Amino acid sequence: MNEIISVIFIVLSNTLVFGQTISESSEVMTKKSTLELMNQLKVPAVGIGIIEDGLLKEVKVHGELVAGKPAPYNTIFETASLSKLVVTMLTLTLVTNKDWDLDDPLAQYWVDPDVKNDPFHKKLTTRHVLTHQTGFDNWRWNNEQKKLVFNFEPGTDYKYSGEGFEYLGKALENKFKMNLHRLCDSLLFRNYDMTDSRFYWDNDEIESRYAVGHSKEGIPKKIRKKKEVSGYYFLSTIKDYSMFGINIMNKTTISEEVFSDMVRPQTKLDKDESFGLGWDILHDITNGEYAMIYSGSNWGVRTFIMLLPYDKSGLVVFTNGDNGFDIIEKIVVSHYGSLGKEIVQKW
Repeated sequence: MNEIISVIFIVLSNTLVFGQTISESSEVMTKKSTLELMNQLKVPAVGIGIIEDGLLKEVKVHGELVAGKPAPYNTIFETASLSKLVVTMLTLTLVTNKDWDLDDPLAQYWVDPDVKNDPFHKKLTTRHVLTHQTGFDNWRWNNEQKKLVFNFEPGTDYKYSGEGFEYLGKALENKFKMNLHRLCDSLLFRNYDMTDSRFYWDNDEIESRYAVGHSKEGIPKKIRKKKEVSGYYFLSTIKDYSMFGINIMNKTTISEEVFSDMVRPQTKLDKDESFGLGWDILHDITNGEYAMIYSGSNWGVRTFIMLLPYDKSGLVVFTNGDNGFDIIEKIVVSHYGSLGKEIVQKW
């Protein structure tokens, strides 16, 4: 797309903004109004990362980790399904480095015991995982047998699956003889300036700045302290995850070719939404822009990232409450105005 088309014109508060999400728009939702909404929805802590012109413009963390404990700038949040994006970018970095192939059978490196007798396991590839076409349910315990099963042949249909990413994680660990945290530390975290992220609960210092999950009624939930590295358990800060988003747009560890494949529609969800490689893609928003988005939902946790690659802008929002999506939507609309409304409607 040429430079003229890629410039975004956004009307916010009767101000014409060219090619960027100017700071004026981010002040629509003030700290006071955010805290009032958090109190109303019983969400104790909200963290916001604002990306503009490919740089981290601001980190805001409001509220409390749990009643009586103010949330610091470097609050640690559980990111829920946003962990999948970290596994995605690790994989695509390996693809760029010619150390992994998206279309090789994963059976070369890992076969789950539950599916070893099903011939479909020989057809399963990384591309199927990243586009949610594995044939697996989200989690194996969703099946009547409480085991991993193929519901359809890989590559023939869409079904969102956390199990697929667990499968990919096992394959990566088996090939490279190291766990996901060590792989990501060597290939992503050091290159992305992510100094405060991990795939496991590595020490109890974390608890002093951990945003405890809360129910819809505002009741704190038991902290999950997973000591073993797991692809579906990722702890991070707003600063770190915002740097993650920035480095993706800057193609720090992936090639232009791999980036293009990543954002290419590969699994059609509806006329405005598709899955690329790992990312949910919203098409044809204002002036030809597209949005890379992802959300996470777990017990007491709601998280969100949105990147606008042409504009080099984005938002990261973490919350520690089951009502967090209501706040996230309002933050997106507040920051991006009419463009934000369009994105929320399509999301």
